Amino acid sequence: MADRVAKLDRAKLREELLAEFDRVVVEVADAIDDASYGRIIRDSEEKARDTLDRFRQIVYERALQGKVDAAEAAFSPSAERGDRQTETQ
Repeated sequence: MADRVAKLDRAKLREELLAEFDRVVVEVADAIDDASYGRIIRDSEEKARDTLDRFRQIVYERALQGKVDAAEAAFSPSAERGDRQTETQ
């Protein structure tokens, strides 16, 4: 049981990523809208892919950081070292 690491806060992660998701939607839509007629895929695909790749990276990094934050919040250094006060003190 002591080997279990606290779970990351999914609701907090979702909240942090909503603005980023909105930005991604706008950038992908702009890439498609700005593409030339008859060249929509050719003109927009790379920009959309780059935007989505960046979003994937941000989600993963923030999820990892959330896991680290959860582990740090659950960590009790005094419990690990045995520094608890005794009843005689």
